[in-house]
Parts: sequence; structure tokens; C-alpha cells
Amino acid sequence: MPETIRLFVAIELPGEVREALGRLQHELQRRGLEKLRWVRPEGIHLTLKFLGATPTERLPAIQHALTEAVPETARHELSLGKLGTFGGSRPRVLWVDLKGEVDTVRRLREKVESALNNLGFEREARGWSPHLTLARVRPETAREATGPIAHAISEVEVSAATIPVREMSLMQSTLRPIGAVYERIAAFPLGGACGELLADSES
Repeated sequence: MPETIRLFVAIELPGEVREALGRLQHELQRRGLEKLRWVRPEGIHLTLKFLGATPTERLPAIQHALTEAVPETARHELSLGKLGTFGGSRPRVLWVDLKGEVDTVRRLREKVESALNNLGFEREARGWSPHLTLARVRPETAREATGPIAHAISEVEVSAATIPVREMSLMQSTLRPIGAVYERIAAFPLGGACGELLADSES
């Protein structure tokens, strides 16, 4: 394992939800949005906290902090909601929001923020809303993409899909020519069970 790795905390999605998101992306692409930078369905997840480049020697402390953050959070369910964008008149990100037990996942995210802040990781200054990023808009094409994106959002219906939240994960992000590749380092089951460092994280 390298001395420094890019880390984030997330809720991973079941395969059937990723498949539903892939179909949703295809429908959006068919409406003139094929030039957006689309996130591969297998790489879509609900990010709770981005840690960035982190010395691997800090992994045990991070794992312990996250283990302490989850015991009082009950297992819960989320589901796909509506399409939307960040960036106003010059959209930067196309996403689908989440509905269901969002108050529970917000509390979980706040526990993660507090636990990692105690280790010196700064709190996120921006407000947080649970969403899944589907695509990013290149800055040079943002203005011309505004109309097609708005039209596609109004035309495409998001299929129902349930996300059972049973655990959260500490993830590693590796930047490669095909884009970022994600690997789980540790899992933290909700409801009182402890996270367990995966053996393959040592490779």
C-alpha cells in the first residue's frame, strides 16, 4: 500500500440500484447529453465525507473513529428521488436526490463529520444534501448544455429503486486514465457492530 492514499467515507449501492442508475443515465444521454462526463454506474455511491490524500499510518485511528460513530445509527432505507443540478444557470453536476429516511442518514453524516473532525479533518463548509452524482459538465460547455439538461430533466422519469442502508464504508480512490477507481478498505455495519479492516486493503 502506498504511503498516502485518497480516502472518503460513503454508502455503497446494491447492484440493482446501480443498474437502475445506468438505465437512467442512458435515457438522459439519448436526449442530447452524451457529451457530459458520465460517472460509471459501478462508481456511483453516496459520499458522506471526503478526506483526500491521507497518510496510511492514520488508517487505524480513522477506522476507530468511524467505528465509534456508527453504533447508535439504525439501519434504514433510502430511495431514488428527483433529478437536479448544481451550478444554477451554468450547471456543473447532474444528480438524482434521495428520499426516504434522509434524517437518519443526515445524522449519520454528522456523526462522521464530528468523529473525523476530532482527528483534525476539517468540517465541510457547504451544506449537504443526500444525492448521487450521475454526470459532470465541462466548464466550457456549461452554457450550451443548460437548455438540453433542463429539457432532459423534465422529460425523463426516475424509476423507483430502494437503497437499504446497512453499513457505511471507508473507501480508497485511485486516479487512473479511465477515471477514478474505488476500493473498499473497511466496512462499518450500522446498529452496533464494529467495522472490520479488509485483508485486501494491505495489498
